[in-house]
Amino acid sequence: MSTVAERQFYLDMVAGAQRLKREIGYNPARFTQMLGEIGGVGAAKHLLRGRDASDGFTTLWNARRLDVSVEAFVLLPWYEALFTDVERDTARRRLEAHEFDVARYLSDTVSSPPSWVSESL
Repeated sequence: MSTVAERQFYLDMVAGAQRLKREIGYNPARFTQMLGEIGGVGAAKHLLRGRDASDGFTTLWNARRLDVSVEAFVLLPWYEALFTDVERDTARRRLEAHEFDVARYLSDTVSSPPSWVSESL
């Protein structure tokens, strides 16, 4: 049985992939396939286990869209329980290594949490 947060994470990953197609013309086909096979959390954990950032991450970095990366979503406080400290640290390190302002992203995003967050508390 999946939690509300797991379902929402999956939906955020699907919506992010659709946004990337629409906004920058990038189709993350392998990531979308992984979502279908192992779900959002499973796909994120798989990507975070890699020694280096994925090709998709590099594509997002080049397009200045790390705000839509798996790593960015993993750091959102409403998804904290889905990931280990090591996974969250990996996500933060990757973003910071690519000069992404994690503190600003979190501050901006946390100021307007999705409605399901307050509903599920």
